[in-house]
Amino acid sequence: MTFIRKRKMPNKKCKLCAMKIQYIDYKDLNMLGDFVSEKGKIMPKRINGNCAKHQRMVRNAVQRARHMCLVPYTKD
Repeated sequence: MTFIRKRKMPNKKCKLCAMKIQYIDYKDLNMLGDFVSEKGKIMPKRINGNCAKHQRMVRNAVQRARHMCLVPYTKD
């Protein structure tokens, strides 16, 4: 009987906490581009390493930017 071990993923540190960012502006498209995939979807926090607080800020900023037509909803 063989056991398959899952590889433990290294803990990613929130880079927004490291930079001590308090607010994510929806008009800062360079920063938002780091958290959006090439298809225009918001990347999950397990991939980009955000903490829950900053992931909520990213989500709200991307949704506001989409509503203002600064960021597309999807890229087909």
